[in-house]
Amino acid sequence: MHYNAYSGRSVATSESEAKAPEAPTGAQSQSAEIAAFLAAIGAELRKHRAKRGLTRRQLAQSSATSERYLAQIESGTGNPSVSVLRAIARALELPTAALLPESGVRNAALDAVIDLIAQVPDTDLPALAKDIELRLARQSSTDRGRRIALVGLRGAGKSTLGRMLAQHFGWPLIELDRRVEEDYGASIPDLIEMAGMATFRRHERSALERVIAERDAAIITTAGGIVSNSETYALLLRRAHTIWIKARPDEHMSRVMAQGDFRPMAQNRAAMADLVAILEARRSDYARAEAEVDTSGESIEQSFAELTRTVNNLLATEPPRGKNP
Repeated sequence: MHYNAYSGRSVATSESEAKAPEAPTGAQSQSAEIAAFLAAIGAELRKHRAKRGLTRRQLAQSSATSERYLAQIESGTGNPSVSVLRAIARALELPTAALLPESGVRNAALDAVIDLIAQVPDTDLPALAKDIELRLARQSSTDRGRRIALVGLRGAGKSTLGRMLAQHFGWPLIELDRRVEEDYGASIPDLIEMAGMATFRRHERSALERVIAERDAAIITTAGGIVSNSETYALLLRRAHTIWIKARPDEHMSRVMAQGDFRPMAQNRAAMADLVAILEARRSDYARAEAEVDTSGESIEQSFAELTRTVNNLLATEPPRGKNP
């Protein structure tokens, strides 16, 4: 018996059918295109899942899809229906089209911009991205004040360095996760378990908006996954001097183990591989920060000295303001 994955029915496969003539070249070409398309969907799904720091089991639960089927889709061997893709995309807080390798219809102006960007050497793209962000910031008449935001994966040193920085400048330390917990009245894991990741991201955005409205000067530490919500992260980049606190994957892991905190990789034997995948999926977003401080192989004192120099350089670009922390 052979299981037909498309119809969901078991059908007998005779010996003569097994020895059917080879498909025409055109059919083979079409089959190869479909296989490439499904592989591209799998790659997009793996990237977005890693970017959000979700295990396959977590995504399976939140999208009501079997973990085994998710593994098939990610490997390119599954052929998901539109409804399945929609459920997965909603669990990832994405439009369904974001999981498709073809972006669909674009207007002429956007097409022209994309065509121009395609001509830019890869080495010039980071600078171009920063130029675009600066232009958008000027157009929206926003300012960063003396808000310093630290982004990056757990284990890089955000919390420790954030506390030291707040004490050094005499500004309040705002731990965005703690703000969300205070607003919601429950821990982050409980919030996500009871209300879902989308609700947590909404609270995170709301908390950030209030911090910006209330504080001209503050040290803000964020969850590593803040980059997974493009609107929230764009707001952070516009309204705070953002610094990527980075480290090598092995240092991230050793520091997380020292903290006794293995989220979101609890009971996952491939924890190191997952951490590397998450870092790679988020790297380009973290790199959009104004500056970065690499804590790899550095003592906390050395990292803090480098961070202080970086902050002073960023603040030097701001116009003088009255002290109102």
